[in-house]
Amino acid sequence: MKLKLKHFVVFSTLFSSALIGYGFFIQEQQPHLANQYIGLGTVGIFLVAMPLFLIKESRKKNLKNYTLTKENLEKMKAKMQKKKRF
Repeated sequence: MKLKLKHFVVFSTLFSSALIGYGFFIQEQQPHLANQYIGLGTVGIFLVAMPLFLIKESRKKNLKNYTLTKENLEKMKAKMQKKKRF
């Protein structure tokens, strides 16, 4: 079975969310351990799941379409002027 990046992103997000939820669940009994679970879940979401998601989603995109070059600025100005006319 081949594990795709999409599945790994979903799994890491769910696992991190479960860690955060479990941390809040045990917060009354073991506050120090609960803070560790909440912190690990947060790190998992922001340092593992989010970068993997961004890599997955931007893999097939052309970066030149999203950068501000003179060419793209002129296109944007032309679109704005065209909208103002109508």
